[in-house]
Amino acid sequence: MNTNILKTDIQSFIFKNETVDIASILFKKTLFVEVTNRELVAQLEARRKCRKKLPTWYNSPNIYYPSKLQIEQTSSEVTAAYKTNLVSGKCLVDLTGGFGVDSYFFSRKIEQVFHCEIAEELSRIASHNFGVLKRKNITQIPKDGISFLTSQNLSVDWVYIDPSRRNEFKGKVFQLADCTPHIVKHLNLIFEKSKNLLIKTSPLLDISMGISELGQVAEIHIVAVDNEVKELLWVLKKGFNGHTEIKTINIQKKSLQKFDFTRSKEKTAVSKFSEPLTYLYEPNAALMKSGAFRIIGERLKLSKLHTNTHLYTSNQLIEFPGRRFKIMASYPFNLRILKKLRLQKANITTRNFPHSVAYLRKKLKIEEGGEIFLFFLINKDDDLVMVQCKKF
Repeated sequence: MNTNILKTDIQSFIFKNETVDIASILFKKTLFVEVTNRELVAQLEARRKCRKKLPTWYNSPNIYYPSKLQIEQTSSEVTAAYKTNLVSGKCLVDLTGGFGVDSYFFSRKIEQVFHCEIAEELSRIASHNFGVLKRKNITQIPKDGISFLTSQNLSVDWVYIDPSRRNEFKGKVFQLADCTPHIVKHLNLIFEKSKNLLIKTSPLLDISMGISELGQVAEIHIVAVDNEVKELLWVLKKGFNGHTEIKTINIQKKSLQKFDFTRSKEKTAVSKFSEPLTYLYEPNAALMKSGAFRIIGERLKLSKLHTNTHLYTSNQLIEFPGRRFKIMASYPFNLRILKKLRLQKANITTRNFPHSVAYLRKKLKIEEGGEIFLFFLINKDDDLVMVQCKKF
């Protein structure tokens, strides 16, 4: 950590040159004696990535940025803020603190937060930024979080962990056993110190496998932002042996889409099927990840178009955790017939369909975009069809 970066003239340069071409800085003569051009570029690149993802850091003067890769791997402010709804009490330990975004947001609700980070430079960077952001209730622990828990005779309300999903042999990893630290191996230690554990994992982690490996899973929060799943959050309660509740949330600019259920209810739910009616519903990404394919239809009184298509229909328009469409027409899948419609531009989606979007665009000569949405799918009678819609 080169503290010269925090000097007034260098900070001014970083703020004023946000949009400058990076290459033009790298190949210039040295701009500042105390800081290399490469270090300047690293600060500029990391700050650029914070503009939308971490506006609190981006808009604060004298922030010291880590590498852009570490910014890419950290939680966004949106998802970090969501996590604060899941914890309570007076004390929390963040075992894998990193850049400190989650610790910062936890500290706005929890009286005392311990931020553990084994990488010395990243620990110093986080500590500096906590000072800039005036978070006096965060205690910096520049060591491995598991070692800290082992060495301390303390009892805390929550333990939070975001295990590293990269290693030197496999690159990105998605299974719990491949993450660092190995959560399952340390569960007994963690539950000696706290009755509550919050884990952040890759969106690609299989939910059934995670429940089986971890046990004591009271809740799973599937968090999507603008219809892209960003995080799986696992709430473990010491001694819990009930039904795991799945909570899906899609955070949008102007609204939140939520749907909660238990896996036991999903297993006993019964689907009804129908031809396309007046309206069509497409579940959001969090709901699709959850596997709530029967319970959503049963609870909202919707019919499915096919067991494996996961699109729903009704005659009455309802609120729905996903996109809603007005059905204009439905056609059997016949290229000759569909070409006669002379559709020049449309948004194409395939669900449970044998042909790709690229194939369909080429054969039907339809460009991307416009107000028309075409869903190519298999209906309840196993026939290939195209449903033409307009979005609400």
